[in-house]
Amino acid sequence: MLWILFGIIAGLVLPVQTLVNTRLRAATGTPFSSSLISFAVGTVTLLVIATAVTGGKFGISQALGEPLWIWFGGLLGVVALTGNILLFPHLGAVQTVVLPIAGQIMMGVVIDHFGFFDSPASSLTIVRAVGALVTLGGVIAIVAGPGAPTKRDDSTMALWLWRLAGFIFGCFTASQSAINGHLGQITGSPVSAALMSFTIGVSALIVLNIILRWHPRIERPDGEANPWWMWVGGVLGALFVLGNAALVPQIGTGLTVVATLLGSMLGSLLIDHMRGARVQLRQVVGIAVILIGVVLIRLV
Repeated sequence: MLWILFGIIAGLVLPVQTLVNTRLRAATGTPFSSSLISFAVGTVTLLVIATAVTGGKFGISQALGEPLWIWFGGLLGVVALTGNILLFPHLGAVQTVVLPIAGQIMMGVVIDHFGFFDSPASSLTIVRAVGALVTLGGVIAIVAGPGAPTKRDDSTMALWLWRLAGFIFGCFTASQSAINGHLGQITGSPVSAALMSFTIGVSALIVLNIILRWHPRIERPDGEANPWWMWVGGVLGALFVLGNAALVPQIGTGLTVVATLLGSMLGSLLIDHMRGARVQLRQVVGIAVILIGVVLIRLV
């Protein structure tokens, strides 16, 4: 029970990280610059932890002969993290969490069925298919009709394009998890895999910010002082990755997914409530339906 509670707490990290990185974007000026800072902080955090755990033996040489896609996890993580920063002002905390979760679950089913990224193949059964449909029903219940406050200049078409983007970002996250899982097996340490993923991500963001000619600046939007907590998004991301790595051997992958998703969705409702959005019964029911779908997909 304590491990499940730990999983719920770990899941709470994700919407908090998105909120923190969104505030960092307001200070730095662009989503790519805030992602760079977040990834850099996360990389340093993982470097310290990986050095302590592995004694500086990260197992990089063992991955050099592997297929090229083994290195794409960090790039997919960059897209997913930056995408969440872009989504948050348009969709609010709940939809920013729920839509990528839907994409993550659906892509996870596809990866399991076909055994992509050298994952163990698990054929799609009727029960899992029903679970996927139930999950989609829960997502529709949350995003249909009036939801959390969005930017006023968003048209209906633009809003649905943002929602589609959120779903796609979730597909990238599922792919990243599968790739990093395989990388962890190759290197012999999930901490090393996470460190490599973050290092590739921060390298890509450095190049991107150079191309976009971003000049580092820490402004104060609306004359407000920059809070200290806007710097900890990378630490939260690193801790989430490590939390999952610690949970899976204790309670299994399926229960880890359920616990962290529950924490993420509860955290997103809390954040939207704190931002002045009214938590609707439709959202609560939708989240409950999603959880039922996840249980059918992952545990049955």
